[in-house]
Amino acid sequence: MRMTGGKVDFALIKEATRLDLIKLLDSVPGTKAIVWDEKLAGPFSLVADYSFLRAHDVSKMFYISNNKLPPSTVAHIIFLSRPHTQLMDLINKQIRMEEVSGGSKKEFHLWLVPRLSLLCEQRLEEHKIHGSLSSIKELSLLLYRMESDLVSMELPLCYRDLKLDKDPTSLFLVAQALMTIQGVFGLIPSIFGKGPAATHVYDLMVRLRREMGGNEPQVTPQIEQLILIDRSVDLITPLATQLTYEGLIHQFFSINNCTVKLPGEKFAQAGTSNSSPAKSSSEFPEDPIIPETKTIHLSASEALYAEIRDCNFSAVGPRLSRHAKSVVAQYEERHAAKTVGELKQFVSRMPQMEQYKQSVTTHTTIAELLQEQIASGLFRPALQMEQEFLKGIDTDKVNPFIEDCIAQKEPLNTVLRLMCLQCAVNGGLKPRVLDHYRRDILHTYGFHHVLTLENLCNAGLLYPQQQRSPYPTARKTLHLTVDDVSEHDPTDMAYVHSGYAPLSCRLVEYLGGPGWRAITGVLSLLPGPTLTETQQLPKALRHRRGSGGSVSSGGEAGTALVFFIGGCTYSEIAALRFLSTRGEQGGPEYVIATTKIISGDTFLDSLSEQLEV
Repeated sequence: MRMTGGKVDFALIKEATRLDLIKLLDSVPGTKAIVWDEKLAGPFSLVADYSFLRAHDVSKMFYISNNKLPPSTVAHIIFLSRPHTQLMDLINKQIRMEEVSGGSKKEFHLWLVPRLSLLCEQRLEEHKIHGSLSSIKELSLLLYRMESDLVSMELPLCYRDLKLDKDPTSLFLVAQALMTIQGVFGLIPSIFGKGPAATHVYDLMVRLRREMGGNEPQVTPQIEQLILIDRSVDLITPLATQLTYEGLIHQFFSINNCTVKLPGEKFAQAGTSNSSPAKSSSEFPEDPIIPETKTIHLSASEALYAEIRDCNFSAVGPRLSRHAKSVVAQYEERHAAKTVGELKQFVSRMPQMEQYKQSVTTHTTIAELLQEQIASGLFRPALQMEQEFLKGIDTDKVNPFIEDCIAQKEPLNTVLRLMCLQCAVNGGLKPRVLDHYRRDILHTYGFHHVLTLENLCNAGLLYPQQQRSPYPTARKTLHLTVDDVSEHDPTDMAYVHSGYAPLSCRLVEYLGGPGWRAITGVLSLLPGPTLTETQQLPKALRHRRGSGGSVSSGGEAGTALVFFIGGCTYSEIAALRFLSTRGEQGGPEYVIATTKIISGDTFLDSLSEQLEV
C-alpha cells in the first residue's frame, strides 16, 4: 500500500521546529549540557539527534532525577522539562547539589515543553531557586513527525485529562498545534468535526486567529479540509484488536518514537542462520553475548516496511515469502556473470542486496514473533469474541467467555477490553450484568481495582445502560461490518480488523462522498455536536481560491487533514491510507495528526489507577 504522495509533507513541520530549537540553543553561548525530562528524550529524538545537538555546542546529556549531576566543565546547564511541578522539585534538588559541590561556575536555564507554566514558576519560587536560573523559556514543541503523512503530539493522557480530570489544557495545545500547521501549509478553508472536543478546539482556533489581528502567514493553502474527530465519538475502535502488521507490533510490543524493542535472542538466531556455516561442535566455541532486547527502527524509508506495515497480518507472510525468493534470485545472478564487466556490475549491487536481505530477515523474524503471540494464550478466542460483539451477537447479557477469563485470572486488560467493547456496542450494560462483572473482578483481581472501574465509568467506557444503543443503526447505515472482506487484496477499509471498518474512518469516508448530509440520522445519534464551518482566507489570497476560498464536502480532490483528539490506532491510520490510495476516484488524499497513537492496552492503562498493594 503506497504512502500519500501529495505535496503536504510533515517534514516541513519538523524543519520549523528545528529552527525554533536552533534559536534557543544559539541564544546560550558556550558549551552546554542538557538535563532531560526522561519522558521527553524519546520524542525529542524525532526532532534532533545527538549530532545535531553537538553541532550547537551540546557536549553532555543527563536525566532529571534525584541524583547529583555528574561532574562536567560546561558553561551552561539546560533543564529540558515538561511543565509538571514534580519535575520542578527534582530540578531544585539537582541545582542545590550542583551549587554545593563547587567546581567551575555554571549558569542554569530552564526550557519548558511545550509551554510555560505559572504553577511551575511558583513552585520554583517556593524552593527559592527561581533567581538561580539565568533564563526560563518556552520551547513550543507541539508536533512530532512520525512519517511524511503522520504527526503526533505525544500527549498520552489527553483523553484522561478531558474525561476524568476535566482539564481542557490539551484542547488548547491541539488548537495551537493546528495554528502551527496552518502557519506552514496555509489556512484550511473547510473545517468539519464531530464531538464536544472538536467544537471546543474550533472555538479556540477562532480565538487564536482573532488574537493574531490579521497578521497571519500569507501562505497559499495546501490543505483543503480539516476533520476533527473526538475520540469519545468512537470508543469501539481502540478496544478492537488491530490486525495490521504495524498494529499488531504495537499491540504486542509497543512502538515508541518509531522504534520497537524486541527479544534479542530471536534476532541472534536469525543472524546465525544467515551467516557462514557453523564450526563443528568439537571446537566448543564460546557462547556469544546476546543482548536481551534489540531495538528496531520502523520507518517508511525502508521500502519493505512501507509495503507491508498497513497490510492485514494474514497477507504479510506471502509477501515476505516472495521477497525472500527475490533475495535468493538476486544472489543466484552471480552464476550468470560471464565477463569481468558483469561481475563488476554484480559486485556494485552487493550493498543494496545486503540491505534488502537484512530487511527481509528482520521482518521475517518480527512476523515469527507476532505469530507466536497469536498462536499462544487468549488471542484467537478473544478475537472471535470481539467479532461476535461487533456483529451485535449476545451483547445484552453476561458473557460466558468473559466469566471464564475472570475465573482463570487472565490478564486484566484483556478482560476489561472485552467488557468495555460489549458495553460500547450495547450502549451500556444492564445494571445486573455490570454488577456481576464488577463483583467478579474485585473478588478475583483485588478490591483496589474499584478505582479503575470507577474511572472507566466516568470515561464513558463501562456504564449502566440508560438508552438505546446507536451502534446497530451506525453499523447498518455506515456498513461497519463487512462479510467476506478480502484481507490479501482489500477493496474496503474493513480489512484492518478482518471485517470491521473503524467508525471514525467511515465518517471520514462519507464526508469525502456523498457528504455528511447523507448520514445526518447517524450523526445525531453519536455523542456531541456536528461541526461544519468555513474559514475566510486573508484578502491577499482569496483571488487564488475563487469565491471566499471554501471547499465543499462531497469528494473534491485535494488534501484533507484528519485530527484525532484523544488518540488514534494504527488500524485507523491504515484505513485512512487505504482511502488515500483511492484518490484517483475523486476523493481527497489524507494526512493524519493525533494527540497520541494508542492501542487497546495503552488506552486502558491511561485510565487505570496503578496502586501498589
